[in-house]
Amino acid sequence: MSSPLKVGAVIITMGNRPEELRALLDSVAKQDGDPVEVVVVGNGSPVPDVPAGVRTVELPENLGIPGGRNVGIEAFGPSGGDVDVLLFLDDDGLLAQHDTAELCRRAFTDDPKLGIVSFRIADPGTGVTQRRHVPRLRASDPMRSSRVTTFLGGANAVRTQVIAEVGPLPDAFFYAHEETDLAWRALDAGWLIDYRSDMVLFHPTTAPSRHAVYHRMVARNRVWLARRNLPAPLVPVYLGVWMLLTLARRPSGPALKAWFGGFREGWTSPCGARRPMKWRTVWRLTRLGRPPVI
Repeated sequence: MSSPLKVGAVIITMGNRPEELRALLDSVAKQDGDPVEVVVVGNGSPVPDVPAGVRTVELPENLGIPGGRNVGIEAFGPSGGDVDVLLFLDDDGLLAQHDTAELCRRAFTDDPKLGIVSFRIADPGTGVTQRRHVPRLRASDPMRSSRVTTFLGGANAVRTQVIAEVGPLPDAFFYAHEETDLAWRALDAGWLIDYRSDMVLFHPTTAPSRHAVYHRMVARNRVWLARRNLPAPLVPVYLGVWMLLTLARRPSGPALKAWFGGFREGWTSPCGARRPMKWRTVWRLTRLGRPPVI
């Protein structure tokens, strides 16, 4: 019999939630099977006290979510290659069950083309999963597992072979849409992504707009995402649809101003290397229920 897959975990922290971080680390330590190796990255801040055996990296400045996670990946060797699978977990989350790591090992072992697994996020008090946390258009039933086209950044597992093949998260994004950028590159390389309702991270219900940079980053990174990954004819379609959706949601005046500022910045600033996906990947995304124009 082959040995079980080695699992690691990357957690980034701003150092401002020490109790939640400790609870998360305890939940990782309680996972069934071989121990999960853990790296906590202090993203521009000291790392609070952590249990023995947990490795830490303290960065002198905040590199953003993808930048901090990429540092955590490299702590497991080039492209995370010292382990087979990496869990990425928000520092105020909590693994709800003891078998999540084992479910991940089994999922990746059973399906060699499975590259990424997106967990279900549930409020610890109510058990409710917000619609935005189900990474597909038909999100009314969060208990239905399925193949998907993107994943949730703070509650997922990634096969490190994917990172070695298609590259890490895009550092420059700082916050927002970095997961979709990686997901599209992985899908274009032939990997699969699953949403699994039985792999649960407890996380308090929040609104993404709580972040001061939300509207600017969402708009800028949406443009970068399209410029980097979409065939040229789809770029204006994708961005036009998202502009209409944004206007339909009737944001406040300041939010709309920030959004259009970010949209303009997305066109006038470098977005990194352009590697448009194949048209067969566009068709594949469409068959999975989310064509890359929305």
